[in-house]
This record gives sequence, structure tokens and C-alpha cells, in this order.
Amino acid sequence: MVQKVLLFGDVGIDDTIALIYAYLNDDIEIVGIVADYGNVSRDNAIANILYIRSLFPTQEVQDIKVIAGAHIPMTGEAPEYVPEIHGEYGLGPITPPKKHLSNGISENFFEVVELINRYKDELVIVNIGRLTSLASLFILYKSLMSSIKAYYIMGGAFWVPGNITAVSEANFHGDPVAAQIVLENAKNVTIIPLNVTKYAIATPQMVDFIDQMGSVHIVKVLLDYYYDFYKKRNPTIQGSPLHDVLTLMAVYKPGMLSYQKLPIHIVQAKSGIVRGQSIADIRPYANLEDMQTDEAVGGKIHRIAFQLDYQKFYIDLMSIMTGERFDGYAK
Repeated sequence: MVQKVLLFGDVGIDDTIALIYAYLNDDIEIVGIVADYGNVSRDNAIANILYIRSLFPTQEVQDIKVIAGAHIPMTGEAPEYVPEIHGEYGLGPITPPKKHLSNGISENFFEVVELINRYKDELVIVNIGRLTSLASLFILYKSLMSSIKAYYIMGGAFWVPGNITAVSEANFHGDPVAAQIVLENAKNVTIIPLNVTKYAIATPQMVDFIDQMGSVHIVKVLLDYYYDFYKKRNPTIQGSPLHDVLTLMAVYKPGMLSYQKLPIHIVQAKSGIVRGQSIADIRPYANLEDMQTDEAVGGKIHRIAFQLDYQKFYIDLMSIMTGERFDGYAK
């Protein structure tokens, strides 16, 4: 069954690869994209979305609604961007055309409500950036958000190193207030943390094959740039981690990841190592579901991915991105 997805993202390199993956995938229908600050500014995220959309001259892709989301976090701080990872505009060495940088999209967030009403009870929200815009919807339209079929969130690091501090992952660290609001209010949430995304790598050999056989040739330019950063930071790394692609895969490939349901809390410190830390309560209570209102349990229960079947990831990624049928590929 085709999954209808409303995507929230701070569109840098891995978000862009996720968009390309979705546009090439017949099992995922992107019905709207909310552009947020994060890897880059909100305005650059919008420009990147429009540029990538221009590479797919089908009416289906051209009709996808692009919506301006949050440009600062709920903490009120000025966001810090990461050009050393994603490039000046979020596309590595690529500068989006001027027409996409001056696009006139700025204050149309209300259109998210129209999309949710249009696809009520069949819409999946996938959040691959900061959670500020998504949290705003729970503040303003809590009953409406109960009509969402499922939420998939790229974020967190549970008992593994973070990628911003020793314990905190970027999306939760960037706006821990928003992350906690979402996790306290959303139902049927799946969290895709660094525990699994750090293993979802595309090696240089895979990228070269995608470039040779695929139809979207900026993939290699983007991932070569991305890999250069990771290789400098960690010389032993074998490829580029595709955090956001894996989160989209989880929507329609239930057997690719193994999960555990646990109570989750996001640390609300304003600064320091623990800001945005994701804590899962693993104390062996017999019946956590009956204790949801007990603060001692440690938060609302959500499904967290802890193990990745890399072979399934590899087969799906290579099949979708090249159009070739790899051995063992199954819908």
C-alpha cells in the first residue's frame, strides 16, 4: 500500500537524498514538505526543496506543496547552522539557482492544516529535522493531530554517542522543548535514533554505482562532499550515514528494523552536555502501559529502533536509487 507522507525537514544533504529516494519510490507519496531551520536556514531549505523538485519534471512531484515552517527553535535561541557538513546552502558544493532562492514562500504554514484534513486518518508524518514546526501543531491543533496515522521521527541517541554532544543527537539538541512536546502528545510514534542510522551507510562504491546506473546525478556530488566531512572526523568510517533515508524506509519496510517500546524523556537543559539527551527508561516494570501517568516511569512510551538489517537496507537503497532489481528485493 502506498504511504502518504507529510515530510518535515531542515533540508541539507541527507534530507535531500531522502527526498530523491522518496520521489523515486512508488511506495511513498510525498503530499507536502514543511521546510524548517536546522542544517541550514529555513529559506535555504525551501530553495533546496524547490531545486530538487525541478529535477523531477512530473506533475505529481511539481504539485507537492512546499510549506515554510519554523525559522527559530522554541527555546528562542538563534539557530546555529553547519556549513562545514552540508555546504553553504545545504547542498554541498552546489548553489541552488537564484529563482529558487527568491521564491516568495514565507508565511503559508496554515496550509499544513488543510493537508492534514485532506488526508485524515491515512497520513504519516515523517520528521527528519528539528521538531519545532511539528510541536507547534500540537500546541495549536491537538485534536487534529490525533487523526495522523503514524509518526516517524529521526532523532535521539540511546546509550550510544551523540553527534552534537557526548550524549545528544542534533534534532533533539536543536530544540529539546519541541522534542519533548511532540513525544508527550503524539501517538503511534516510531523513533529512528543514531543507534541504527549510524549503520545505514552508503559506501563510495555504492555511490559510484548509483551515479552510473541512476537517473539523478547530483547524488554522487552530494554524498562525496558529505563523506569528505565524515572521513575527516572519523578516518575509520566506511561511508556516509543516511539518517533520513532510513527513517523514510521504516515507513514501508517494517522488517528492516527491530524495535522496543520504552518510556522516553528529553532532557531540557539550556546548555551543557545533557541538553537534548534522549533517555529511555529500561527499568523492568511488569506493566508499563498501566503506568503512563506515573512520572516515575520516565515518560510516554514510544517505539524505538535498536537494530538494523543492513542487507535489507542495502538492497532497498540500491534498488530504488538505480532502478535495478537487486537480489532479494521485495516490496
